[in-house]
Amino acid sequence: MRRKGSFLRRHFANPQGPLVDDEGNPTRLALSAQAWGEPIPMTPAAAKRLAAKGTKLLEEYAATKAKPTE
Repeated sequence: MRRKGSFLRRHFANPQGPLVDDEGNPTRLALSAQAWGEPIPMTPAAAKRLAAKGTKLLEEYAATKAKPTE
């Protein structure tokens, strides 16, 4: 959960390249999401949704690691 969330935030919050090439095919950046079991983002809005999902995963992970108060 932590690794996937970190990956999604790191790569899709501020993409460092295009998501599609000149012919409309997904680039390696976009295909990397598919390798993690996510849909291929073809638009900046789709990339932002993946980044938001990564944030949610990281928050869920942090909640499982929170120490219980006594």
